This record gives sequence, structure tokens and C-alpha cells, in this order.
Amino acid sequence: MTLVKNAAIAALATLALAACQTMSDMGTSASDTVSGWFSGGKSVSVNLTGAEEVPAVSTSASGKGSFTVAEDGSVKGSVTTSGVAGTMAHIHRGAKGQNGPVAIGLVKNGDTYSVPEGAKLSEADMKLFKAGNLYVNVHSAANKGGEVRAQLQP
Repeated sequence: MTLVKNAAIAALATLALAACQTMSDMGTSASDTVSGWFSGGKSVSVNLTGAEEVPAVSTSASGKGSFTVAEDGSVKGSVTTSGVAGTMAHIHRGAKGQNGPVAIGLVKNGDTYSVPEGAKLSEADMKLFKAGNLYVNVHSAANKGGEVRAQLQP
């Protein structure tokens, strides 16, 4: 029985090393695999400011967060704001300097706005994401079009 276990362990180790070699042959490093498209998606950090809104908003409010977008379009993540009584938040379609329609509405919990479970970008929205043409913003009563904003830059 020990001989069978040892053979199984050796076989698994060989497969694992072969997989690493294949990734190396493709020019993919281990760090690309963790934060890239291969395992769990592409992570994007955001820093929301009023200056990014269109038109720009003069505010001391800010926000920070991150989103992960998988190859199949599944999205996870959130932003947390400070200095603003936010009313709602969304991920929108739009290039830097342009406003656009909502792609995904975020769920408010205090000052944090999260992607709802099961949210997914369409194929067209995935193309926009990869081109840097999606943004997140948080709206307020004073700035109904948005108080703070950040582009999602993959």
C-alpha cells in the first residue's frame, strides 16, 4: 500500500511541475496567474474623487475599493466612501471624461457599495472593461449625477 501511495504522490508532483513548465512556456509568471485572468479574474483598484466626475465636482468626499472581473464576466468587489452621504452607486459604461448608462447597480450597506451576488458583465461590457471604458461612481442628494468617480483600468 505504501508503494501505491508513493507512486501516486510522485505522479501528482510530476503533473504539477509539468503545469508550471507549461505556464512558463507561455510566458506566464506565478504572479500573473494569481492576479491575472487565469484564476479568479482581473483585479482593479479604484480611488474615487470629485475631479473625475463629468462635470467635475468640488468635494472633499472620496472613495476607495477594488473589483475583480473574471473572464466569463462575473464581477465581485466594492467601494467604500468617506465625506459623503451617498444615495446609490453603479458601475457605468463610459470612457474617461464621458458619462454613460448603468452596467451594474451596487448594493449600499452604510458607506460601502458592493456588487450584488451573481452580477455579470455582458460580452459588450467585457470589451469596454478591457479597454478601460467602465467607471464606478457614487451619487448623493447634492450631486445626483455623481459625487465621486473612478475609471476601472485593467
